[in-house]
Amino acid sequence: MTDTTATPAAPQQATTDATAKAKGEVSIKLFARTDVGQVREHNEDNFLVADLSKRVRGLQEENRVVAVGKNGNVLAVCDGMGGAAAGEVASQLAVDILYEKLTEDVAPDQQLTRNELARRLVRAVEAAGLRIFEAAKSDRTRRGMGTTVTAAALVDEYLFLAQVGDSRAYILRDGALVQVTRDQSLVNQLIEAGQLTEEEAETFEHNNIILQALGTAETVQVDLTYAELRRGDILMLCSDGLSGMVRNDEIREVLKSTTDPLEACKTLTERANAAGGHDNITVIVAQFDGEGLKPLAPEGEPLKYRKYALPEEPTDPARKAVPAVVGSAPADGASAPAAAAIATPTPASSWSSLEEERIEIPGTHVPAGVVVALILGVIALLAGTAFLLLR
Repeated sequence: MTDTTATPAAPQQATTDATAKAKGEVSIKLFARTDVGQVREHNEDNFLVADLSKRVRGLQEENRVVAVGKNGNVLAVCDGMGGAAAGEVASQLAVDILYEKLTEDVAPDQQLTRNELARRLVRAVEAAGLRIFEAAKSDRTRRGMGTTVTAAALVDEYLFLAQVGDSRAYILRDGALVQVTRDQSLVNQLIEAGQLTEEEAETFEHNNIILQALGTAETVQVDLTYAELRRGDILMLCSDGLSGMVRNDEIREVLKSTTDPLEACKTLTERANAAGGHDNITVIVAQFDGEGLKPLAPEGEPLKYRKYALPEEPTDPARKAVPAVVGSAPADGASAPAAAAIATPTPASSWSSLEEERIEIPGTHVPAGVVVALILGVIALLAGTAFLLLR
């Protein structure tokens, strides 16, 4: 069963150049590959690899080894659906809008904090979902198109993951491969509920049903998680064309034994095709290094699926705040539901504020006596009708 431990938001990192230099650089060596597979006629997958500080996206030779800048970096895999060319359109829209929104209204030399980057990532995914939904609604030939998205962004040692659908993110650390996202799929829901085992899930006839996707509704619930990276960590993002065809132990061995991300992507794609290639295959492999990352410690906390709680944005000071007590996130290691924390009842001391901001609900302004007369008239009419029918 997937661990759904909730944790408080990570602390803000310092934003001064001096502190950044003291902490050291974080570097990424990466590659990405997408393949049509053995069965599909065209490829509906897409991926995004972008340096948000340099405003550069793509896999040119000079972009395969990069230092993380002040605006951060983003990697994303999108698995489109909808038939014909619609799935391809949806996944392309998703990666384009993600890049557009993550580079919008931020100066290249502006130092983003962790929370700023995480919030921008969530909003970018939400914006992509709305844009795809509107595009599908305006074009009958694209009705029902959508796409999954698994996007990873980092500005220092904290890697944020935004998830909608069933594409995946894994991290290989010290020889252990851990899935750090949770599939939003029917089969995973049944596994977590104890209705299916992992082995039964492999042959489950409805294992391709996902619970949400970008573009199929006006809004989506983005699952925001995070991992604190260590020196030597390897991140892999992939569509289910890979994870559904190649077993985890095989993925682990490829990532452990292959030092070049290009070769790792090639080998994993070939193995998915050799296993049948029933779907499009997309994979990104990124290796993390640099003095800005802590070395792996034997006593360190193990990797796991960890939700990230974004703090509320500051409200306009001109507006009156209504105090409320919100349940705090449990300590790390405590079990908690995946849903957001539930607010406790508003304390009595805040009712005066609530009364000050009471909203007047528009009404008909009909006198009460007239309303009573109308009701009595309707009752009398119904009674008379019933009497005549029963005679």
